[in-house]
Amino acid sequence: MSETVLIPGGRDVRATLDTAASDGGGDATGNGSRADAVVVACPPHPQQRGHRGDERLTAVSNALTDRGIDCLRFDYGDWDEGYGESTDADNTVGWAVERYERVGLFGFSFGGTVALVTAASRPGLAGVCALAPTARLNPDVDAVAVLDDLIDLSVPTRILYATRDSTADWEPVVERAKELGIETIGFESDHFFVGRAGDVGEEVGAFFGPRLEDSL
Repeated sequence: MSETVLIPGGRDVRATLDTAASDGGGDATGNGSRADAVVVACPPHPQQRGHRGDERLTAVSNALTDRGIDCLRFDYGDWDEGYGESTDADNTVGWAVERYERVGLFGFSFGGTVALVTAASRPGLAGVCALAPTARLNPDVDAVAVLDDLIDLSVPTRILYATRDSTADWEPVVERAKELGIETIGFESDHFFVGRAGDVGEEVGAFFGPRLEDSL
């Protein structure tokens, strides 16, 4: 089941909440939410047609809801060079934190970078998983540097990447992650993970499952 959510804040941010349970009450206002845990999913670059219906995000959502975990996929507001987009992610996480006991963060490509940067300013997240993140969000924000912050905050982190990715500048992120002992998993694929979306979803689900499932 899916519901539309309007994220509070100064920008027009809309999201789709995919709920895991097929029964019981609850709605997008947060009353009686259908799971105790949710993963916020950040889409790829909005100027490259990135949106919350992205194939990789929906595959992740399917894997999560199969495990009893809700997924909140959102669209950014108007393009703001990465600054407003980070605010959008933070506001969406804030919406989730008010309604769920445990919250994780996922993103793909530009969205993976947004996820890492946002997680570094959000102590208490259950984990962050970034798929093919770029090395920089904008000239002022270095995704490589925030990996050290995630270690300091003890935020469980996993980086997924494509070994044949010639689109994103992912190598510095993966290299630093390995130096810090952050888990990295490579796929034999290009940046878009053609034919591998289901595999991506399973890896993301396997990361968040032990940290977010009701058995915790």
